[in-house]
Amino acid sequence: MSKTKVLLVAILFLFSLLMVACSADPDAKLNKDEENNQPSDNNSGSTAVNSETKQGGDLVIASTSNPTMFNEFYASDSPSNTIAKFIYDSLIKIDENLQPIPSLAESWEYNEDEMKWVFHLREDVTWHDGEPFTAKDVEFTYNIPKHEDYTGPRTSFFAPAEKIEAVDDYTVEITFNEPDAKFLPIALAFNVLPEHILGDIPVADLGTADFNTKNPIGTGPFKFDEWKQGQHVRLVANDDYFDGRPNFDTITSKIVTDDNAMLAQFEAGDIDFIDVSDENFNVAQKLADEGKAELLVVPATNYNYIGYDLTNPLFEDKRVRQALTHALNREAIVENVLDGNAIVSDSPGLPFSWAYNEDVPKFEYDPEKAKALLEEAGWTDSDGDGVLDKDGQDFEFELKTNQGNKVREKLLVIAQEQWGEIGVKVTPKVVEFSALSAELNDKNFEAYILGWGLRDDPSLSPYFHSEEIESGFNRVSYSNPELDEVMEKGDSIMDPDERVQYIEESQAIVAEDQPYTFLYYPNRNLLYSKQIKNVLSHSGTAYFEIYKWYKED
Repeated sequence: MSKTKVLLVAILFLFSLLMVACSADPDAKLNKDEENNQPSDNNSGSTAVNSETKQGGDLVIASTSNPTMFNEFYASDSPSNTIAKFIYDSLIKIDENLQPIPSLAESWEYNEDEMKWVFHLREDVTWHDGEPFTAKDVEFTYNIPKHEDYTGPRTSFFAPAEKIEAVDDYTVEITFNEPDAKFLPIALAFNVLPEHILGDIPVADLGTADFNTKNPIGTGPFKFDEWKQGQHVRLVANDDYFDGRPNFDTITSKIVTDDNAMLAQFEAGDIDFIDVSDENFNVAQKLADEGKAELLVVPATNYNYIGYDLTNPLFEDKRVRQALTHALNREAIVENVLDGNAIVSDSPGLPFSWAYNEDVPKFEYDPEKAKALLEEAGWTDSDGDGVLDKDGQDFEFELKTNQGNKVREKLLVIAQEQWGEIGVKVTPKVVEFSALSAELNDKNFEAYILGWGLRDDPSLSPYFHSEEIESGFNRVSYSNPELDEVMEKGDSIMDPDERVQYIEESQAIVAEDQPYTFLYYPNRNLLYSKQIKNVLSHSGTAYFEIYKWYKED
């Protein structure tokens, strides 16, 4: 194995996506046809584990933030949902080529005339408490976001389904009033919950149930053991896992809130695997070049951005938001802060997606243009104090980000300096991640720096549709009726060749309106001990099929 598999992985990954995008059978992307959806011998998308695979031992990973709970129907933060993926399973999972493959569902077919998906479930799966997994669990779980008392952020993913029904113990039918192209790769990758444990709890109370934090029960490869706040989460192997017992006896996810401290613990041998921060990429590269570790770099399915509260009068005018983007030197940020290990982003589309619009409006670094746009919008320095004002209000706001992410903390300072040069006063504030998540959900912010880890479909609806303002992921309260209509049209077309124009148009509209200042697309930098084997490249997760990893002596 090479010390650093950076360029090769990126090239192979992009090539595989190009081949998918250019396939003569676009329906195969969605397993739309019965003929195309039968599982092959490759049920997992992974490479075969060789006969020398060793079982036993503890895998130690790390996170810079505390999780909030272990139920992704209510949690929207990465630390929580990373652990949840080890505990639970979904009907399908997304392989390293971003294609749906079997998990709890063995096979599925789509009836185009009836607009109905039919899923055939495995019959050899049990919950961690020994109870059998059945179609009733799926019916229960996927109807939760459709309930009027549901308080989580996943409503839009399941709203298009008219009926979700268990027709027998191992068959589920999902019927629609109209086609929904994003449903299979997005909604069905969510974890299935145990009906026999949660079924009697009112939906209004599910988000605060003890189950989510004290004793989550899943069907996944690892069982919940303990969570010590601010220290670690520990999981133990599920000996009865349907895809084979995990090779590790335990997984410990340490909570190390400082990136530099995390890297130091890795170098000391106290952590086996880390997702290296952009700031520490050069250190990770050096360790790999010296033969002290393995470094795997893949394009990530996410982007970093600055979000604005569009209900705040400061940010209501899109010329203001365009000006703020013009005034931020994003190219210099990528080169100087990230050492070139990222790409400047101009929209929420991913560059390696089959539906990416390169020709969106761009607001490149131009402080003079920024000043002109602000003046057009009525912002001038009427009293000569160096801060723009309008109708007696100074252009001043608080910019937040999460504690422990050193790159984002640097971005706070850069934004404060560069926006200050055009007369905008910024007060930086660093907040613990779970507290910041709560503030964003409560719309208690003016502006913030964070990132989105995207689902496996290019639809923008979950993030920018006006119906997502109240309880979805549209935290910035962005509303554009034209965009809503375009996104709805794109979501209703099953043929990717027809659908792509609407996705690209939606990217252009969002780029023009700038509800976010789009910053950059990062890479995923995975640094791990040379003892850890069978790690797979996957742009969507650092831990794909972690139960097949193992540790050599």
